[in-house]
Formats: sequence, structure tokens, C-alpha cells
Amino acid sequence: MTADKPTLSFQIRLFLSLVAFSCLLLGLVGFYLYHTLDQQLHRDLGARARVQAREIAQIPSLVEALQRHDVAALRQIGDRLRAQSDASYLVFGDSQARHLYHSEHPDRVGTPMVGGDNREVLQGQTTITVRQGGIGLSLRSKAPVRDAHGRVIGIVSVGYLASHIAQLNARQVSQIIGVVALLLLALFLFSWAFSRRLKRQMFWLEPEQIGQLVRQQTALLAAIYEGVIALDPARRIIAINQAARDMLAIRVPEATLIGRPVEEVIHAVPDFFHAREEDNRHDEICRFNQRQVIANRVTMIDGEVPQGWVISFRDKNDINTLSSQLSQVTRYADSLRIMRHEQLNWTATLAGMLHMKRYDEAVRYIEAQSAGSQALLDFLSARFPSPALCGLLLGKFAAAHEKGVLLTFDPACRLHQPLSRIGESELMSILGNLLDNAVDASLTATPPGREVTLYLADSHDELVIEVGDQGSGIAPALRASLFEAGVTSKPEGDHGIGLYLVSRYVSQAGGLIEVADNSPRGTLFSLFIPNPPPVAIT
Repeated sequence: MTADKPTLSFQIRLFLSLVAFSCLLLGLVGFYLYHTLDQQLHRDLGARARVQAREIAQIPSLVEALQRHDVAALRQIGDRLRAQSDASYLVFGDSQARHLYHSEHPDRVGTPMVGGDNREVLQGQTTITVRQGGIGLSLRSKAPVRDAHGRVIGIVSVGYLASHIAQLNARQVSQIIGVVALLLLALFLFSWAFSRRLKRQMFWLEPEQIGQLVRQQTALLAAIYEGVIALDPARRIIAINQAARDMLAIRVPEATLIGRPVEEVIHAVPDFFHAREEDNRHDEICRFNQRQVIANRVTMIDGEVPQGWVISFRDKNDINTLSSQLSQVTRYADSLRIMRHEQLNWTATLAGMLHMKRYDEAVRYIEAQSAGSQALLDFLSARFPSPALCGLLLGKFAAAHEKGVLLTFDPACRLHQPLSRIGESELMSILGNLLDNAVDASLTATPPGREVTLYLADSHDELVIEVGDQGSGIAPALRASLFEAGVTSKPEGDHGIGLYLVSRYVSQAGGLIEVADNSPRGTLFSLFIPNPPPVAIT
């Protein structure tokens, strides 16, 4: 069974969550402010009532009127003070806690003062209490009235009714509610705008859909055989699959690689990651962490703004295996074809001599053909320990001979030590491309050249390759871009890949290429590749 999808979209759910949380937060803040203001108001009004009660208790005319129990004089004093005070009521009492004046109920004169807080006042204390009095619950302060000898002769009570305090609180709360309402309105607008912006950044997808896409992306990256690395605009790693970590021997988990600059994780030769940012690069031969790979770099575009790059690469050995197999089959086919052609010519010549009964000439012809082939084979096998390299050179010699071009080997050709900076397959690719180009250049010249020379030797920790032709040469304007992919001096139909591969192999090995005019005509390619002897481990 599949889980039911939410009835509300993520934007609505986020908006309602923000609104509910904001309302709860503002409600708690409002409740706290209300109680804080209420307590502060009670403290302020209590202190004000106490100050008024003390000041009134010290009025001389009030003291004299209380000593005489002059109700009329007390009424006159009380009415005047009540008009000047913001209190809810003003009460005078005698030493027996009986009313002598009540600002709100004059008919209570002579009745006892209620509330249970009179004894402390008659003992000389000033009090602030909240009591249920004759006209309701109130916050009041009572102060003793003393005669000239310090004896308590009466009580002054100044009070604020709870209903009056509630009105003051309501006025403050209304102001708070207005501010809270404005804040809520602002929070509503902010929550809606924020949720909408967040949804737009999520491409209007629901979180469940995003989670599914992440799982699919993880599964796709894990299923890709090639190494894949995604970089942000600052060239920090944002994704790398298991194949890339295995291929480059990166043993740390993916989580520790995310966010790190790519140059801290992968050392590329040449600098594949910082080359021209606007260019996509395809099928470039590079060295990542001392491993030769064929890499691609594609820019991620959002609208027209670059958002980073996706690097994909595969082990060059995989390509070399297929290329080597194909090259071997091609060489075998070419060799068989050339040998068959030469064998037919040789057989026809020999048959003609035998038919004409020129037996001595036939024997000499057989000996001459065998001696020439054997001499070349002995020369190559004595100087080059690699059977594959000898086979390549024999095949190129035969192919050039079939086209009417003589491939000559410098007598100083010799390889003394194993190759250290370049592999055998790369060396064979370099030689094959240079020799093919030299033969083609010699044939296209006017008049055609008839000789191509090869010098291949290692000396002084350096591998030197020189291939000279008798062609028409290379125009100076073309030499600057001769080794770029797609650039060729041949007629239409050539892809301009051979010299590009030669340049990549030589540059990766730390070598250099020189192009010069040959004598008497044509072009001379000189390659110098470092080839230090292996270090002996003791």
C-alpha cells in the first residue's frame, strides 16, 4: 500500500505552521506583558495611595478636626482633597475605626470601617492592602493620624477600586492588542511570502517529491560506471559517486568530501578544473591523482547563469585495452594484406624466372629477398626489446614501402632502459601517428618525397624521437595551432586528432615538441621526453 498524499500543499502547511507558531508566541508574550503591566500598575498605585495617605494624615487642620470629632470640618477637608486626588475614594476614621468621613457614601459616618486591616494602622503602621471594602474590592493604603503627643487618634484611607484598575489595564491592553495585531498582519504577509519563495526555490515540488528525486539521483550516481563529480561555481564538490572514489583511490566517505575544494581532493595534470570556465571540454586525456583518465567537463546552466560543472571521466586503460585490441587487429590485417601483395609479386617474379629456366637468377632473387627482410628484423630486434614496438615498426616499414616511400632507421636507434614517464601504448601511438603523417606528407608533395627517417633513442635520462619527411613543409601560420584538436594540414577527410594525441601524451609526460624545417625540404618533428632510470630500493 502507498501512503496517502497530504491534502494540503507544502506551501500551505508551512504558512499555517508559521502562523500558528507566531500566534502562540505573540499570545505568550502578550500574556506576560499584561501580567507584568498589571503588577507594575498595582505597585505604582499602591505607592501613590500611601504617599497621599501619609501627606493627608499630617495636615494640621485634619488633626484638629479629628481631635474634636468635627464631622462638618472633616467633610469640608475631605471634599477638597478628593477633588484634587485621582483616587477612587477617601475615608477618615477615628481611633475606634469608625467612619467620620466617606467621600462616596456620606451616610456611612459612624459605622465601623471594614476590611480587617485597621488594627495595624491604629498601632502606628502604614499599610497597603487589597481588601473587600464597603464599596467593593480595592487597592488601598491606610496611614495613622497622630496628635501633638504622637498618639494615634484616627485613620486616613486612600483607595483605588479594582474596577478602576481594570479600566487602566484595559487601556494599556488595547494598545498592546493593536501592536500585536499589526505584528500578526506583518507575520502573515512574511509567512506567505517566505513560504512562496521557498516553494519557488524548490521548483514548486513537494518535500516528498524532492526526497524521491534525491533517492533517484543517489541510485543513478551509484549505477554509473564512469566517475562523476559535480562542482559548484566556487569549484567545491557537491556530489561524487562511488565509481569516482574507487577509480581515484579516495577512501574517505562522500560526506567528508562535500564542500571541499576539488583541488584538495584531486590533483589534475594538466589543470583540468581551472581551464577556461565558459568552455565545455570533451574526451581530454588527463592524469587525475596519478591515474590516466579520459575526462569531460560540462557547465551546469540555470537560465543563462553558470551554476557549476559536471566532471565525468573513465579510466584510460579501458580505452587503451579496446584501442590496443583494435590496433593489433588492424596491424595484423595490414601486415597480412601487404605480405600477401608482396608474396604475390614475389611468386609471380619467381614463377616467370622458372618458366624461362633461369634457375641461377631465381636462386639469387630468393637469397636477396630473404637477406633484406632478415637484416631489418635483426636490426629492430637487437635495438628495441619490445616485440610490440618491433612489430609496429615492421608494419610501418612495409606500409611505407607499399606506397613507394622508404622508411629508414638511424643507425643510432636504441632503447637501453624501460620507459618511466610514458607507457608503451602511448609511445606506439606517438610513433604511429608521426610516421603516418610523415608518409602522407611525403606523398602529397610536388614532386613526391621518397624517404622518411626515424631516430628513436634514450640517452642522458631522456627519450628522443625525431621523424623527418620530404613533404612540402608546414605553413608558419599553422604551426601555432598544429597540435590543437581538429587542426590538420591534410586534405578534407582527416579529423586532426593524431598530432593532438601526440601533444597530450608528451605534455603529460613533462616533455616538449619542436617543429623545424627538414633538409633539403619537408618537416622534422623532434620530441624530448624525460625518461629517468628507476630508483633502486635498498
